Amino acid sequence: MWRNIASNALSLFIVVMIVAVGAIAWGKKQYTDPGPLAQAICLRVEKGSNFSRVAEDLSNQNAISNGTIFRLGVEYSDKKSALKAGSFLVEEGASMQEIVDVVTRGGASTCGTEVVYRIGVLTAQVRVRELDPATQEYEVTAEFIPAELDGPAPEVYTKMREESDTRYRIALAEGVTSWQIVDSLNRADFLAGDVNEVPAEGTLAPDSYEVKPGADRAALLADMAAAQTKILADAWEARAPDLPYASPEDALIMASIVEKETGVAEERRQVASVFVNRLNQGMRLQTDPTVIYGVTKGQGALGRGLRQSELRSQTPYNTYVIDGLPPTPIANPGKAAIEAALNPDTTDYIFFVADGSGGHAFAETLDEHNRNVAKWREIEAERANQ
Repeated sequence: MWRNIASNALSLFIVVMIVAVGAIAWGKKQYTDPGPLAQAICLRVEKGSNFSRVAEDLSNQNAISNGTIFRLGVEYSDKKSALKAGSFLVEEGASMQEIVDVVTRGGASTCGTEVVYRIGVLTAQVRVRELDPATQEYEVTAEFIPAELDGPAPEVYTKMREESDTRYRIALAEGVTSWQIVDSLNRADFLAGDVNEVPAEGTLAPDSYEVKPGADRAALLADMAAAQTKILADAWEARAPDLPYASPEDALIMASIVEKETGVAEERRQVASVFVNRLNQGMRLQTDPTVIYGVTKGQGALGRGLRQSELRSQTPYNTYVIDGLPPTPIANPGKAAIEAALNPDTTDYIFFVADGSGGHAFAETLDEHNRNVAKWREIEAERANQ
């Protein structure tokens, strides 16, 4: 009898083990296989939350098939204490394992509201936008120009400022001046620390910088300067031979001129070739943006055409009367303009003029250039009569 009992017990134990192993394998498969989520969602994890609340929220949104397996998976992967607050994009069909990775990885939120403070050549603009998880495209919910506000900021902006998972981004347009950047950053109400000294012109990298509320303005400027230093150093290392620059600083000056002369990306290296050819031939650069910088000192747009007296005036930035490069950059050039200045196209062009399409017509001779100028004058006249 004892032998039968032992045999039955052993059989039962084996069955239990098989069931347990099967259950573990099933649970693991449930945890790692694609989930039931039919459309991407934005999962918000409040500060002080826990995985039980997250599992409940995910279940309510039909993002996971089993809350218990989700929590057990968290325990098994030893990530129970790694939950981060924020708003996170959960992709369609994301597995439980992938969701856990998203909410424990850390870093910036990947979903929800974003404030983009764009510092442009003409003005600085605040844009509040919301990510639609289904399309992964942003919808603008508010935008305004801080310098033009007569009263309080839009309510959606004020309300959004109270949410802890809102992301903030500073976007510098290519060609902005250092004065414009400092002036605009001092107006950004989500940053801290006044900046009274303007960094040297050209030394700040136009780019998009993610910041946290209360970020120090001086530290942000230091990051911008470090980025520009690296961009210039890398481009200088990879420069073309026999360029008429005595130093990387000369190349930065040229890049700023190229940046201000064309907004067409495909033209940058051609424009750079024109100015390099002029320097090599001992010609004056004769470029309006340098004259404008001599008038404005980089403190905003001129807002009118240049006067003949300004084109004849003897200033360090008037490239119609001085030889060679001006003493400093005239703006903060982007990476593409810096690379264009250090690897220009090989051309015989020494002239260019607007062609009416947003780009320029290039010429090797003065006669050809004069014909291009005549065409441009005709286009200007037609537009004036419309």
